[in-house]
Amino acid sequence: MHAITNLSRSRPWAIAALAAATAPGQQPILEHAHHVIVPQYRCFATPLRLPVRIEKVTARVQILEQTARTTLLVELHNPSATQEESILLFPVPAESAVSGFAFDGPGKEPTARLLPADEARHTYDDIVRKLRDPGLLEFAGARLIRTSVFPIAAHGRSKVQITYEHLLEADGDRVDYVLMRSDALDQPVPWEIEVDLRAKAPISMVYSPSHATASQKVDAHHFNVRLAASHKTTPGAFRLSYLAERAGKPAASLFAYPDPKIGGGYFLLLLAAPPATARTPQRREVTVVLDRSGSMAGEKMEQARAAARQVIEALDDGEFFNVIDYATTVERFAPQPVEKNQDNLLKVRSYLASLRPLGGTNIHDALLEALRQPTTPSALPLVLFLTDGLPTVSQTSERAIRDMVAAGNKSERRVFTFGVGEDVNVPLLDRVAESTRAVSTYVLPKEDVEVKVARVFKKLSGPVLSSPELIALDDQDVETTRRVRERYPQTVPDVFDGDSLVVLGQYRDEEPLRMALSGKDGPDTRRFRFEFDLAKATTQNAFVPRLWASRRVADLIDQVRQAGATDGRLRPAGVDPFADPKLRELRDEILRLSAEFGILTEYTSFLATEGTQLADLEALKLSCQGFLESRAWNARSGIEALNQGFNLKEFGKEQIVLNPNNYFLDSKLARVETTLVRQVCDRAFFKRGNQWIDGRVVNAGNLQPSRTILFGSPEHLALVYRLAPQGRAGTLSLTGEIVMQLDGEVVVIKN
Repeated sequence: MHAITNLSRSRPWAIAALAAATAPGQQPILEHAHHVIVPQYRCFATPLRLPVRIEKVTARVQILEQTARTTLLVELHNPSATQEESILLFPVPAESAVSGFAFDGPGKEPTARLLPADEARHTYDDIVRKLRDPGLLEFAGARLIRTSVFPIAAHGRSKVQITYEHLLEADGDRVDYVLMRSDALDQPVPWEIEVDLRAKAPISMVYSPSHATASQKVDAHHFNVRLAASHKTTPGAFRLSYLAERAGKPAASLFAYPDPKIGGGYFLLLLAAPPATARTPQRREVTVVLDRSGSMAGEKMEQARAAARQVIEALDDGEFFNVIDYATTVERFAPQPVEKNQDNLLKVRSYLASLRPLGGTNIHDALLEALRQPTTPSALPLVLFLTDGLPTVSQTSERAIRDMVAAGNKSERRVFTFGVGEDVNVPLLDRVAESTRAVSTYVLPKEDVEVKVARVFKKLSGPVLSSPELIALDDQDVETTRRVRERYPQTVPDVFDGDSLVVLGQYRDEEPLRMALSGKDGPDTRRFRFEFDLAKATTQNAFVPRLWASRRVADLIDQVRQAGATDGRLRPAGVDPFADPKLRELRDEILRLSAEFGILTEYTSFLATEGTQLADLEALKLSCQGFLESRAWNARSGIEALNQGFNLKEFGKEQIVLNPNNYFLDSKLARVETTLVRQVCDRAFFKRGNQWIDGRVVNAGNLQPSRTILFGSPEHLALVYRLAPQGRAGTLSLTGEIVMQLDGEVVVIKN
C-alpha cells in the first residue's frame, strides 16, 4: 500500500487533516468520479454504471484514557469490465483528524482530507441534488473524511486504509466511543471490529448498548473487546463505554434521553459490582434439588448426578450444602445443610450414586422441603432446582405451587430453576426463579445438563451484595417514589464479584437524579449514594428508550402469561380471557409500545406483514389479542412454551443490547427476523409498498398526511439540518415515501 507519513499536529491529542483533494469552489464532487463510496452505508453509482461493491470493513480501535485512534480497512471489488473512478467518504465524529492513509491501487498516490463543516454540508447537498438518493442523509451534520479520486481496475479488488484520531466524550467515570455506521438493514456488509482499551485507573466495566461483544480482561487496566461473530452484519453505530473503578464504592453512570411528553425522560443506569471488603468473603449455602422421577432414567440422571457433584465440590471449604431428591416422595441427604469437608464429600458422593429414577414428579413438596430448611447464619442461601417434567404428584396446580413459593420462602432463598427437556412448565419455572432473585435455565434435548448447571453456578461466586435495593432520593436524601417509575428490573438481583447491572426506567423532572444502592455483605449492610446530572440528557441516546421499551414489553407479556396459570383443572371452552379489562389494557399497551418503538415479538410480528392494515387500530388489537391468547395464555409447556421463555429473557427482561433486526425464536425455535421494520434514531418505521410509516402515526390511527415535502427542496434540506443536531436526520434517509409525525402533524416526504 501507498502510505502517507508527512503529518502535522493540530493539538496534542490529534493529527491535522492532510492536503485538500478538492477545495471549495472547485467542480462538484460527482463530476470527478462515477462512484461515491460510503463504507458505513453503500456505493452511490451514477446511471448506467455497475456499483463498486464493499466486500468487508475491518476496524481496529486503540483507546488510551480519553483518546481513540481508529483504523478502517475497506475492501472493494469492481465487477465491471472498465476501470472505475471513485471517491470515498468516511463520516467521522466532530474534531476528528486524519493521521494515516494507504491505498493498494495502481494509480497516482491519493490523499485524504477532513472536510470542514461547511464543505461537508456542501458535499451532502451535492449528492442529494445529483443522485437523489436519501441514504447519505443519515450522516448529515457529521464531519467527513474524503479521499481523492483513484482508479479501481476492471474486475479488480482494492483496499483502502484510513486512520483518524479524536478525543472521546467523558461523563464522570464513564468514557464513550462511537464508530459511525448506518442503520440500514439492507446493506449486510460484514464488519470486524476490535478494540484495545487501556486506562490508568482500573477498569470496572465495559459495555456496548449497540452490539454484542466479547471482552477479554488482560489486567485491571487493559481490556480487549471484539465484535461478536453473530453481530458482524448487525447495522447501526458501534458504541462502547467503559467505567473507571472508584475506591471503596461501585462505579456508576447514567445515560439519559429527554422526552417532555412523559414529564422527564428515560434513563439507563450502569452499575459495576462494588469492590469486595477486606474481611472474609460471604459464604454460600447451596441446596441441589434433583428430579429422580422415572422420566430421568438414563443419560439425564447421570448428568444430573455429575452436575450435583461438580457444584458441591466447587464450594469453598467452610461453605455449606445439601441434596434433596424427589419423585413421588421427597428425600434428603441431611436434615439441614452441612459444612463442606472431606467426610461430608465422601458421604454425599455415595448418596448421589445410590439414587435411582422411579415414580412421579412431586414439584410442590420438593420446593417446600428446600425452602423450609433451617438456614446457615451469615450465608447466602442458594437452591439449584432441577426438573424434567410437569407436576404429577401431590399439589399439581401451577397457581398453588407459585403461591407457595411466594409465601413459604421466609429465608429468602434464591431458587435457580433448570428445566430439562420440553415437558416442563416454563411460566412456572420462570416465575419461581424471578420471584426469588434468581434465573431460569432450560436444557434442550441433546444438550448437557451438567454443562448448563455448571455455567450458572460458576457465576455465583464471591457474593459482594445480597438482597440489594435501589431507590430514588429527594433533595433531602429521603426515599421518594416520585422521581423514578417503570424501572426494570424491578427487583435487583444479587451482585457477585465481577458483576455489572444495567437498569432502565423513566425519570420525572430535570433536577439531578439521586439514587442509593444498599445490600447485605454478610452480617453487615452497605449503602452507596449516587447523583446524576440530567442536564446531559440528549436525543442522541436513542438506544435508551428502545432498550427500556423492550424490557417493558417483555414484562407486560409475562403478566399475560402468568395470568394464564392453571389451577390443575381443564380450562372451560369458549371463555374469552380478554373480557377482563386488565388484560385488555395489557394488550393495548403491548401493541402501542411495539408500534412506537418498532419492537416486534411473536405476538406483534403481524405489524410487519404487508397485508396488515396499519390504519385499523381495532383490527390490530384483535390480532395482538389472538397471538397473546394462543401463545402466552395457553402455551404452558412444550417447545411452544420454551421459545417464549427464551424470547422474554434474551430479547426482553435481560436485554442490554439493541436488536435492530427484531430477531426472535418462533414456536419451532427457528430464528426469525425482518427488514420491513426500521428502527432509525428514536423512531420506528413500517414498510407498506413504497411507503415507510412512522409508528407514532400508527398509534394515532391517522395515516393521512396534511402536507407534502419534496425531496431536495429547500424545505427538505432545511428539515434535514434542523434534525441533524438532534441526531434525527437519519429518519429522512429511508428510500421511498416517508409518512411521519412532525411537530404534531402528519407529513409525507416524497423521495
